[in-house]
Amino acid sequence: YFVPMSKISDFLRAGCEVTILFADLHAYLDNMKAPWELLKLRTEYYEHSIKAMLTSIGVPLDKLKFVRGTDYQLSKEYTLDVYRLSSIVTEHDARKAGAEVVKQVSHPLLSGLLYPGLQALDEEYLKVDAQFGGVDQRKIFTYAEKYLPSLGYAKRAHFMNPMVPGLTGAKMSSSEEDSKIDLLDSASSVKKKLKKAFCEPGNTADNGVLSFCKYVIFPVALKGEDFVVERAQENGGNSNYKEFESLEADFGAEKVHPGDLKASVEKYLNRLLEPVRKYFDTPELKKLTAKAYPPPAKAPPSGGKKGGNAAAQPATDELIPSRLNMKVGKIVEVSKHPDSDKLYVEKIDLGEPTPRTIVSGLVDYVPLEGMQDRMVVVLCNLKPAKMRGVESAGMVLCGSREDPKEVEPLAVPEGSQPGDKVFVESYEIGEPDEVLNPKKKVWDKISVDFKVSSEGVAQWQSNQLMTSRGQVTCHGVKNAPIR
Repeated sequence: YFVPMSKISDFLRAGCEVTILFADLHAYLDNMKAPWELLKLRTEYYEHSIKAMLTSIGVPLDKLKFVRGTDYQLSKEYTLDVYRLSSIVTEHDARKAGAEVVKQVSHPLLSGLLYPGLQALDEEYLKVDAQFGGVDQRKIFTYAEKYLPSLGYAKRAHFMNPMVPGLTGAKMSSSEEDSKIDLLDSASSVKKKLKKAFCEPGNTADNGVLSFCKYVIFPVALKGEDFVVERAQENGGNSNYKEFESLEADFGAEKVHPGDLKASVEKYLNRLLEPVRKYFDTPELKKLTAKAYPPPAKAPPSGGKKGGNAAAQPATDELIPSRLNMKVGKIVEVSKHPDSDKLYVEKIDLGEPTPRTIVSGLVDYVPLEGMQDRMVVVLCNLKPAKMRGVESAGMVLCGSREDPKEVEPLAVPEGSQPGDKVFVESYEIGEPDEVLNPKKKVWDKISVDFKVSSEGVAQWQSNQLMTSRGQVTCHGVKNAPIR
């Protein structure tokens, strides 16, 4: 949050009048991300959060105002302009404009196609001179510049801030707890998250810790001070940096150790967060926070009076990929099946106490030496089943074509570790089923929409299959189903 706030603070200090739009109607239309009953509570939470952040860095608030989308987006005039806009915008342009901010599926709802148009019209109805957002908004900004003049409205200027990588090294995700620092995280939680953060020695690319220094700590937290990397005298003593580029160069040359950088970032980060924590340390705001972001409901325990082996009920009956428990695995041992020439028996490390035994029909497609130590994607919550007398506790996912017959295991991003979560983009939230019910053919129905694209990217309904390190791929078998 402090990345865009640092730029908003620049606008306010420069004397600009700043309007922050709480796009409650947009949020609802974007595949109903939040139910209506939570939207009002969340806009209140964000208003307090933004005020707390700006106050903590000494920014005056007299030229700042907040507006909710539903304050004007349900008016007769605005609604008429939505109809006018829909009469000149093509489906292609609407979908392209929302490609980076609206959930993309094969058969999109009309609401998602309206989203970019609403954001364009907001510029006119808020009477602003410019719109500011993340670089992921650039296609919507281009859409607004193209279509607003067609309605007789002025073309606005647009400013963008960079998208900072998450602490795991990949894109920051609201659903991946360890990829981000939350405003109300305790000091101990900040320490824990930074300790786990990806910060490879000498690596200045996709380094969330270093990026946070560049976009938040140097421009916002230091207030004229030097950035100090503290370390023991025997390790070279303290190093002071007046500009980020010097710190980046020293880190790239491995003159600054990742542990020392993390410790320094922790100190400055807690300095920024402490006033926000104090601001929210009241009974009223604690209650608001709990209502706006209630903790997820705990799954009922299995077993009990109805039997110790009773499986927990799935969280939803909807056929969506968040019900699948997919993980990165490493094949630590592989041999031919004793009773089948077509099957391998693998021991796969999934980050669990012991490797799982999984049987795969890959003998005709991957040589034995190509399986040993291979990193693969495993579907872990299939019901265990015997395959020619050997029980298999999962399935290695592969690109698979019938004609000509080709099969290749999916490949995970570089740097992935056994046990890393594999998920479908836009479906990160939700608990997987404990066991996929074979009688209801859950996997069979969901898997219909899994495929490898023409670019070799694993997808479900055009949404990418991911780990925190990046995309899951299959470059040997393209334009094929995943089985």
